[in-house]
Amino acid sequence: MPELAEIAFAEHAARLGPLIESALDAMSHWGEGCPALLSEAMRYSLLAPGKRVRPLLALMAAEACGGSFEAALPAAVAVEMVHAYSLIHDDLPAMDNDDLRRGRPTCHVAFGEATAILAGDGLLAAAFEVLAARLMPPEAGWAGCAVLAQAAGPCRLVGGQADDLDPARTTDLQTLQSIHQRKTGALIRAALRLGALSAVSGPMSPAFWRAAAQLGSPTPLSIDDHSDEGRPAIAADPDERTKTEPAVFTEAEHRYLAHLAALDQYGARLGLAFQIADDLLDVRGRPETAGKRLGKDSAAGKLTYPSLLGTEAAERMARQLIDQAVEALAPLPGPTHGLESLARYVIERNR
Repeated sequence: MPELAEIAFAEHAARLGPLIESALDAMSHWGEGCPALLSEAMRYSLLAPGKRVRPLLALMAAEACGGSFEAALPAAVAVEMVHAYSLIHDDLPAMDNDDLRRGRPTCHVAFGEATAILAGDGLLAAAFEVLAARLMPPEAGWAGCAVLAQAAGPCRLVGGQADDLDPARTTDLQTLQSIHQRKTGALIRAALRLGALSAVSGPMSPAFWRAAAQLGSPTPLSIDDHSDEGRPAIAADPDERTKTEPAVFTEAEHRYLAHLAALDQYGARLGLAFQIADDLLDVRGRPETAGKRLGKDSAAGKLTYPSLLGTEAAERMARQLIDQAVEALAPLPGPTHGLESLARYVIERNR
C-alpha cells in the first residue's frame, strides 16, 4: 500500500512538477534594485529541491473546481514563496536553529544570518506582488492577498510559531493541535483556496469576493479525547460552516462557496495529518531520505503527537484524518484524484 500511494503521488508530481518549477524560476527574477547576494539567497531557498506540496495543492484545487493549471500558477508560486520564507526564518538560530534543509545547508548557514532574514522578508513581500499582479480575475488577486495574509499572519502561521517557542505554553493535545493548525495547516488551506479562486469564472458580487477572502477559524477542528475507540476523534468546528452566507448570493456563487468549504475541510484535516506524519518522521525516519536532521524534537523534549499519543495512536489519528479529508472532496465538480493521491501519500512519505 505505501508503494501504491507513493507511485500515484509521483505520477501527479511528474505531471505538474515542470509547470511549477518553470513558474518559480520565471517569477523569481527580481530586477533592478535587488542586490545580487540577496537575490541569490532568495532563489537558493525558493528553488531548493522539494516536494512542492503546497503548489501542487493549488494546482489540483484549481483542477477540482473546473479551472486550469496555468491560471493557478501565480497562486502556486505565491504560496511556495511564503512557505520558503517560513522555512528560512524557522531555521534561524533564534528559532529552531537548524543547519540542514531540503538536503542542503540552511539559508543562514549558506549566506549568513542577516542575509537569510532579509531573504525571508523579500520572499514574503514578493508573494503578495505575484498575487496582486498575476492572479486573475483581478478580484481573485485581492481576495487571494487577503487569504494569504491571514494564513501567514499573527493568528495563524506566525502565531503558531510563537506558541511553539513559548516555554510557558501548556503541554496537552489541544495546545499541540492549535499550534499546528496555525503553523502548518493554515498555509495548506490557503494554497487550496488560492487555487480555487483562480477557477472562478463569470461576474461575481462584492459580497461573494468578501466571503471567498475569509479563510475561516484558525483552528477549524476539535479533538474529543473520550471517543468510544479510546483514541482522539476528530470533529469539525461549527464555526467552519457557511452560516455567514447572506441570502443575496446567486446560485453560482453558492456553488463556488460550497467548493471552497469542501476544500477547507479537506485542507484542515490534511494539514493536521501532515504535521503528525512530520512528527513521526522525526522519530523513525532516516536523515538521508528526509533531507534534514531528525530526532531533534525528541532530544529537545519538544511537544509532538508521538510524545503525547505514542507512535501507533498518532499514526491511527493521521489515517483517520486522511480518510475524512478524502471524503470531504465529494462535492467538487472536477477531477479530485490528484488531491486524494497527495493525501494518501502524506502519511506514507519518508521525507
